[in-house]
Amino acid sequence: MKTPKEKVYGGGRRRRSSRGVSEVLGAALILLSAVFILLTFPLTGWMCAQVVHEHERAVIFRLGRAVKGGAKGPGLFWFIPWLDVIQKVDLRTVSFSIQPQEVLTADGVPLKVDAVVFYRVVDPSLWVTRVKNGYQATRSLAQTTLRATLGAHTLTDVLTRSTFITKRVEEALYTASRLWGVQVERVELKDLTLPVNLKRCMASEAEAARRARAKMIEAEGEVKASGVLKEAASGLSPVAFHLRYLQSLSSVQSGASIVVVSLPTELLDGFVSHQP
Repeated sequence: MKTPKEKVYGGGRRRRSSRGVSEVLGAALILLSAVFILLTFPLTGWMCAQVVHEHERAVIFRLGRAVKGGAKGPGLFWFIPWLDVIQKVDLRTVSFSIQPQEVLTADGVPLKVDAVVFYRVVDPSLWVTRVKNGYQATRSLAQTTLRATLGAHTLTDVLTRSTFITKRVEEALYTASRLWGVQVERVELKDLTLPVNLKRCMASEAEAARRARAKMIEAEGEVKASGVLKEAASGLSPVAFHLRYLQSLSSVQSGASIVVVSLPTELLDGFVSHQP
């Protein structure tokens, strides 16, 4: 009776032998196909030629395995039509929009955010062999990465440091998608939608801050004006001060609701002199 170690060794040896047989058969098929193409070249030449555009690359699978040497193109290349399967990959930059995502920020504020992502394929072989439906995979990865990145920041950071946050999203996407042969070029936040109640609170806060600043400016103006008036009054003689007092009384408009009482300046001087 064989031990487990002997069974494992025997299974590995059988797999190696079967792999060697398949490689020999594959090489024989390739050799026979090459001979057949050479013998019937004028007729089969047009079947074995393929043209790839400048912005494309062709990944060739021969008997189920990727051909060594990487992707083919651009230009003309040869292949065996009954043994090879060709998959073309577009190298141009692709963009897609991320649908509005419900995000809860680090300080517990719910908001909706949507973004646009730009990426391109830099390794066609990895793009074909490592991921199935790479466009959908990249889209799903961008959605989850955007939600996770925004959830780690507060609302103030999201509103004031959007450039920093987009850089963080780009780095996270690049780290996760480079194994697929993808390079994320740019991520941009399109819109941030806040709850209505939060918008009202922020508007009220901004209005209160504007009113406070206006009152401070008005108070500073009054302080400066009073200082100027005090400086001007200190340089007036008693006669000039009396004439200014009479001029101020004459400038007051008389009316049914306004009563002007004139007092001698001596009384005012006596009142001022008795103040502590």
